[in-house]
Amino acid sequence: MPKLKLMTVLSTGDRGAIAMAKSLMEAEGIKYLVKNEAAQDLLAYGGLGGFNPMAGPIEIQVAEEDAEDARKILEELEK
Repeated sequence: MPKLKLMTVLSTGDRGAIAMAKSLMEAEGIKYLVKNEAAQDLLAYGGLGGFNPMAGPIEIQVAEEDAEDARKILEELEK
């Protein structure tokens, strides 16, 4: 079985951007993984509008073959 290579397409402490990114990924049928989301709540401060530097920012990751499409979709979030 080949290993799935994940690529980070969004890295932020903005929970609103994460929620919007999830919605956009789901609307386009792109499967994703959210990294560090639970760690922010566990270590506190992350829920206060930033991210806990011990856990790092929240990241949205997708399969390597979906990364280009996901980045194009997420360009609107950066504007």
